[in-house]
Amino acid sequence: MYRRRDTERARLVAEIAGDLRRYSSDAQHIGHAFAALHGLNATDLQALIAVMDAELAGDPITAGRLGAQLGLSSGSVTALVDRLERAGHLRRDRATADRRKVLLRYADRGAALATAFFGPLGTRTDAVVAGFTDDELQVVHRFLRTMAESTREYRDEVRAARTEPSRDRS
Repeated sequence: MYRRRDTERARLVAEIAGDLRRYSSDAQHIGHAFAALHGLNATDLQALIAVMDAELAGDPITAGRLGAQLGLSSGSVTALVDRLERAGHLRRDRATADRRKVLLRYADRGAALATAFFGPLGTRTDAVVAGFTDDELQVVHRFLRTMAESTREYRDEVRAARTEPSRDRS
């Protein structure tokens, strides 16, 4: 996307947008390399990230929530989870409070593979973060969180538009 660059702020906003694009593209390449190395497809990778994010947030994800997040039918989610479980990336656990509820979690093998592959990136991230003050990190965090929310909202709008029945305009 092209942005005006006729003021210092406009130039800075354009640079930030370019940095975000490059970061997103490079992160996708890294994710695809991990996926290819372990026989995963793009949806598998998205599922693993969703499971990891839910676990890190202390709110393990169910297959239904995973399907909603990825925009998949219940049958597609079942096939996805079965495939990732067979490959040793995920496991299904019964919730302790409600035994009918099944939670998806990283399996030990999958966690070990991810840690081995992404560990060097984590080390690089730690080195970058060390160069920022706590106050600067608060601003960066607020910016990235609101950008992620905005992007997710747009993603959901795009999905909704894509799934709406086409109208006959004859």
